[in-house]
Amino acid sequence: MRILALDSAVACCSATIVADGEVMAGYQQDLQRGHASVLPVMAQDCLRDAGLRAADLDLIAVTVGPGSFTGIRGGVALAQGIGIAANVPVIAVTVGEALADSLPQLGGRTLWCATTSRRSRIFLEVGDEVFSLAVDELPNPHGPVAIAGGAAPEVASRLAARGVNVMLTDARRPTGRHIAEVAQRRFRGEIRPLAAEPLYVDPPEARLPGGRPTDGPTANELLI
Repeated sequence: MRILALDSAVACCSATIVADGEVMAGYQQDLQRGHASVLPVMAQDCLRDAGLRAADLDLIAVTVGPGSFTGIRGGVALAQGIGIAANVPVIAVTVGEALADSLPQLGGRTLWCATTSRRSRIFLEVGDEVFSLAVDELPNPHGPVAIAGGAAPEVASRLAARGVNVMLTDARRPTGRHIAEVAQRRFRGEIRPLAAEPLYVDPPEARLPGGRPTDGPTANELLI
């Protein structure tokens, strides 16, 4: 399958053409903002380098979060626009899914994918669950864990200080090849479906009378 993989969820921007598991063309740039203006150029350059038109693609894979909501919206909008114009399916992939795909067997450890958010907060992806929490409010894992993602070093350090059996992996950012591989499995129905729309997991801004934030389940509650 020929897949265009787009990522603008974290502090970088990338576009990659993957065909049958091999990278044909790819571009990546570190940046904190401005993904929406950079990503379309990268996608166009990838298609040019691979000698393809958008209509030649079989799938478009795009990271939907967790991460920068502005960046995610830009990536999803671009993917949907290309998909509609070229009549190509758009498949969503989470940051944690792509990171997990890049890692070898973890020896029975639970994988935590930690993505930097804002104001000393992180997004924590554990299996199919995603939480937004302050980095000093990390839950206690129920057994050995492996940590991936941009916020992994700090999370691993904090857990180790508590005496947790923790392994810091070297997986920091999703790569185009692994985004494409997850998307291909999702397209084939091998993993759970996921809507190709931004995954927004920040705490709700709405407040109840008296100024108290609306309540939802905490990471500690959901990880029990």
